[in-house]
Amino acid sequence: MEQDDPASRFDVPPEQALLVIDMQGYSKIPEAKMAPARSDVDDILDCVLALGGLELPQEGDSAWKDTGDGVILAFAPHVLARLIDPVLSELNAALVRYERQRLSGAPLIRLRASVHVGPLSLPDRRGDAINEACRLISCKAVYHGLAAAADSGGFLAAVVSETAYRRTVAAGRTPQLSAHHFLPTLARVEGKPDFAELCRLHVPGLTEPGLRPYVPDANAASDEGHNGGAERLSRDSAPAHEAASGGHGAAPGAATFQFHGSLHQPTIAGEIKKLRIDQRGS
Repeated sequence: MEQDDPASRFDVPPEQALLVIDMQGYSKIPEAKMAPARSDVDDILDCVLALGGLELPQEGDSAWKDTGDGVILAFAPHVLARLIDPVLSELNAALVRYERQRLSGAPLIRLRASVHVGPLSLPDRRGDAINEACRLISCKAVYHGLAAAADSGGFLAAVVSETAYRRTVAAGRTPQLSAHHFLPTLARVEGKPDFAELCRLHVPGLTEPGLRPYVPDANAASDEGHNGGAERLSRDSAPAHEAASGGHGAAPGAATFQFHGSLHQPTIAGEIKKLRIDQRGS
């Protein structure tokens, strides 16, 4: 009988590509209509995944985890790019068609989605990657994205983790989507103040400039990666007197202010003895 290597318990598990789907307002649907609505979502997912050459995992498979108002799906990591392109665009298109054909008594369906990749133990598929994917789909940014989708006639908002984004969109593996279709922002979850992850918000049919007005945290994000984004978040969140007393690159007692829009009769607390206006970017 083959003995397990004791050291193998410290090995990093194989990676899995994750797609998490969640229905907006599911708890508000009358109980008698919950099961049909969820069945419609599963049918839509089945068809959309097929367009990407993928199969919907079956209930009972550890690659399929029911969350009640949604589902967590795990795939082989090499299909990660397909979960973004074409799946996200096709999913929104399918929801648009569903809305046009929806019976008067059937509930409206809008979805949140997250795409992530990370190691999961097999065969049970457990690990931090699933927790992270679920936090992404619960972040404030994706709710802002849903508002943008509703205003533009869409039915889907998706958050892509920075890791997944860099391996797919940034790597040129999404032929129909580019960086212009993703807004860098920070994923923050209510009730979890220590969670702030750099991510990319995507709403099919909108580009970055169209999304930016909806997302307050967009200016706190950067393309520097998670650490850079977190550091910038810390700086941007610091009170003005802290920045003045010890910001990076600032002389003792000096403060640097950055304004990302037009100022009309602004008022700044405190005293400014010398002000230099840099208009090179105007």
